[in-house]
Amino acid sequence: MSRRRRSVMSEELKYELAKDLGFYETVQQEGWGGIKAKDAGNMVKRAIQLAEQAAARKP
Repeated sequence: MSRRRRSVMSEELKYELAKDLGFYETVQQEGWGGIKAKDAGNMVKRAIQLAEQAAARKP
């Protein structure tokens, strides 16, 4: 049986990160499966950085 995972990141955030990291065009043309593993890792790293920054701003 195939189990589908729910995404932790919103689609909007993923697209924003892809634009910031420079592989948005690849995602548009080939979908998320077309990006390199390194790009996916960088996307996760950047999402973690943003979450840590947001948490640090909260009182």
